[in-house]
Amino acid sequence: MNHRPEPSAFKDQRAVAEWAPPSRVGAMVFAGKVNLFRARRLVTDLVSDARRLARAPAAGFPVLMAEVTSPLWSDERLSERAHQLGKVENLRRAARSLDGAVLGPNKTFSFWKQVGRASRARGYVTGRMLRGGCLVPAIGGGLCQISNGLYSLALDSGCEIVERHAHSRQVPGSASTAGRDATVAWNYVDLRFRSRRPLRIEARLSADTLVMRVWGRAGAVVGDAPAAVADVVVTAPSGPVPRSCSSCQEIACFRHEAKLAMVSAGRRVWLVDDNPPELRRWASETVGAEDVLGLPLDGARWKLDRYRWETAGFRRAADAAPAALIRAAQVRRLASRGPERRAAEIAGAEAIAKSLSRLLTHDVTDVVVAQSLLPSLWRDGWLGGRRFTVLMTRPPMGHLQGVLDAAFVRDMARASLADFRAPAALIEAEAAGLAAADRLVTAHAEVARLFPDKTLLLDWAMPTVSQAAPSAADCRTIAFPGPTAARKGAWAVRDAARALDLEVLLLGSELEGGGFWSGVRTRRPVPGEAWWTNVAAVVQPAVTEESPRRLLAALAAGRPVIASAACGLSPREGLTLIAADDGAALTQALRGIL
Repeated sequence: MNHRPEPSAFKDQRAVAEWAPPSRVGAMVFAGKVNLFRARRLVTDLVSDARRLARAPAAGFPVLMAEVTSPLWSDERLSERAHQLGKVENLRRAARSLDGAVLGPNKTFSFWKQVGRASRARGYVTGRMLRGGCLVPAIGGGLCQISNGLYSLALDSGCEIVERHAHSRQVPGSASTAGRDATVAWNYVDLRFRSRRPLRIEARLSADTLVMRVWGRAGAVVGDAPAAVADVVVTAPSGPVPRSCSSCQEIACFRHEAKLAMVSAGRRVWLVDDNPPELRRWASETVGAEDVLGLPLDGARWKLDRYRWETAGFRRAADAAPAALIRAAQVRRLASRGPERRAAEIAGAEAIAKSLSRLLTHDVTDVVVAQSLLPSLWRDGWLGGRRFTVLMTRPPMGHLQGVLDAAFVRDMARASLADFRAPAALIEAEAAGLAAADRLVTAHAEVARLFPDKTLLLDWAMPTVSQAAPSAADCRTIAFPGPTAARKGAWAVRDAARALDLEVLLLGSELEGGGFWSGVRTRRPVPGEAWWTNVAAVVQPAVTEESPRRLLAALAAGRPVIASAACGLSPREGLTLIAADDGAALTQALRGIL
């Protein structure tokens, strides 16, 4: 248990005579008994139906049966900070084991079967636990907060309580004060319950709160009603208020922590991916001397500009080289196959996120995370109990796929608009992570429009280019950054070029198949020549656009730009904004320029 006592608890003198410092002999006797109880549990579990539960998507469980929340940071004293950080890490790991678990009808849920032993080898750390009337340091300490929540959910959703143990002492402010606590100790003190209907457990950590829910299905009851359980609600235990070494002056106790750890408020880790100049510049202005950087590859070492982050301001940097190299090879191999390439990018980002998650140690309280890494880190629970900022390079996948679907419905001949959709679970995880984020940082104006209350909108980094001379009065060439794909507005560009008899300078790859530009004069830029030199305008009526670098180059060179708001540019001199994928609007805007 890790609940912070009320101030009066420090002065509470009730039943002080009932408490005496534990002895080493008593601890040895207790340990012997524990081993016997554990052995007995191992034997009885051979015939028990309690098993580790499988997971299932949330979609099949639409009915909220019960919900319980509790604060994560229950003791703000600096002397307890190390154990509070440890408790939250333990809750984070246990929640990952519980989240999405499905209990079948008339099956038995077991806390320890589902969570497993809270050992250091499995990533659990030191927190506080109640033992012998004291709050003592222990690996896995604090897990009772999550078992308390499970017990309350079981009661509220009508489950049969098979096994439950109350705490030996009442910690002020905890679930024990209401008789809704359930202590656990590997493996002989367990929490077990059954349900007559299928239930799905949800366990998540926000920055400050443990949130637990049980979801079910309407009318899916199987079997008879559970028998009454006599000890479901019990009188809270009496006796002295449990104390830790930070609130106890009993230095003769052999468990006494002579020197309590005084730790800082927490550390910050940056988990990054691509390095657009706007985000790179913001990072250099924001990084702290103790911050740690996690990146896919050391860009300077591998001579890859995509990953060339400035590492000098960080305390140290680590990478995910194997995962990043595999992703690069896959994406290059599938370069001409758009849907497969994007699937490989997603899989590669998940592998990189998994590798870099090792940097999220229990004392990390703040994270700056790349948008590409966010869905898997959020889904796997790594960001729970932490505050985090997301480096955004595009609108959310759910929004992008929504606008692509709408464009496809308007004209189903543009089949490439429907050529790829991310998995629904990934879209859901990204949306949930963005909702939980403290702040979003981006240069993309469309992101700022979607999240006006939490976005820090950066200025786009304008490239240094040669200023283009005014185009000839009879110039009939427009540049299309491309690639030639419906989502980039290629159909609208073709319609406008045909209507106005324009030549199109193609800067991107061809993705719509041979013959797409039939009836339109096209050419490719001359190698070594600035492509914006002999064009009347640069056009990009895109449905989606993440990185409008060529539009920025055209604006820096003084060339007119016609683009959709989806390109992420804010209104400025030289920019005309039109509706996405709208050939008529593009034609009208070009008439004004030509």
